[in-house]
Amino acid sequence: MKKSFALLLFFCALFSLAQEREHTATENVKIISEKFEIPQLKTTRRIWIYLPKNYETSNKKYEVMYLQDAQNLFDDATSYAGEWQVDETLNKIFEKTGKSMIVVGIDNGGEKRIEELSPYKNAKYGGGNGDNYVKFIVETLKPYIDKNYRTKPQRKFTTIGGSSLGSLISVYAAVKYPETFGKVLAFSSAFWFNSKELNAFISSSKVNLKHQKYYFIQGKHEDEDMEEQTNRVIENLKSKNVKSQNIFLKIDEDGKHNEMYWRREFEGAVLWLD
Repeated sequence: MKKSFALLLFFCALFSLAQEREHTATENVKIISEKFEIPQLKTTRRIWIYLPKNYETSNKKYEVMYLQDAQNLFDDATSYAGEWQVDETLNKIFEKTGKSMIVVGIDNGGEKRIEELSPYKNAKYGGGNGDNYVKFIVETLKPYIDKNYRTKPQRKFTTIGGSSLGSLISVYAAVKYPETFGKVLAFSSAFWFNSKELNAFISSSKVNLKHQKYYFIQGKHEDEDMEEQTNRVIENLKSKNVKSQNIFLKIDEDGKHNEMYWRREFEGAVLWLD
């Protein structure tokens, strides 16, 4: 995928499809708030939560995954071009293995998506308010979730992830706050948007990431530079002591920059990161 087309997808994701579609979220997906306060960005946002099927019938505490672009995670009716089926997939994993987790989904900001999901300004396309977005997750949202739900709040039980720009901001967040995030789900990473700045940030950071795990997947033909950019990030992560066995990279010949691909790969990511 050429960069110009990737950017077009970013903009297209800001708008819902004109046709009406049925709601597909399962009964264990709830809306925490339609207007959750984000003081760091001086705005509000819809926040979703997936609770494990046995949440109400047990006293267990659960690990938590924070995912970007929640419109595309649970419900076909709110998605741009189909949903990830996060809830159906986790319900299936629970039925097969008994494993379960909480997933918190954060809606993207529509026309503010690029600004909020990029840690640095791109000379051509703008953006660059991602640091405040990440602060919201760390300083406001996660404390709220840990206070109001039965979570395992420690780093090793906390994942952050997303696709495209959602992956870019998730990798940045994990390096910026290694005491908070122990696992990263990175689908079709749009590292090109801030490649130079992100790699410089990782290289210069005085952090030890030896306790982290990273799961990367992407399509071979999504973007001509994607493989090189991802490998550069991986090498920088290794220089901060991320162990080779804690980094997974899969490049699929048929991988596309869309929800169908990310839906297909979600179960494998959850099981590997466990």
